[in-house]
Amino acid sequence: MKVILTKDVKGVGRTHEEVDAADGYALNFLIPKKLAIPATATAKQQAELRRKQTIDRSELDTALVAQNIAALAEARIVINAKANEKGHLYDAVGESEIIQAAKEQAHIDLPEGVVKLEKPIKELGVFDVPVAMGEVFGKFSITIEAEA
Repeated sequence: MKVILTKDVKGVGRTHEEVDAADGYALNFLIPKKLAIPATATAKQQAELRRKQTIDRSELDTALVAQNIAALAEARIVINAKANEKGHLYDAVGESEIIQAAKEQAHIDLPEGVVKLEKPIKELGVFDVPVAMGEVFGKFSITIEAEA
């Protein structure tokens, strides 16, 4: 049975793709769970339109992130955190805190998942933060200072 997926299904296909699924699988699992719809002519046209919109939106998002990365490279971002006398933070600085600081201090809005830290930052100092979205890569510096 031909169906059009409304969500990504592991081992089957991606959103807005037309796939050939076994009748029982499609009728008893995919369609009732709203993971797919029957592949009618109208549904095919709508899926193609949505696929194009999704691609256009992702290209626009990627272009905006590229602009934001360039602006962040020039900005100075400072995060104040509680630390002991040796310079170790009591609470690690993660991706969400970095995104929030960029938004507040540089007025740059980064989407979730763009900041690619290997591990949370747990010390005072200046750190390079890698950023990636799609094929756009970059980095910017943040300074972690002790709260007074």
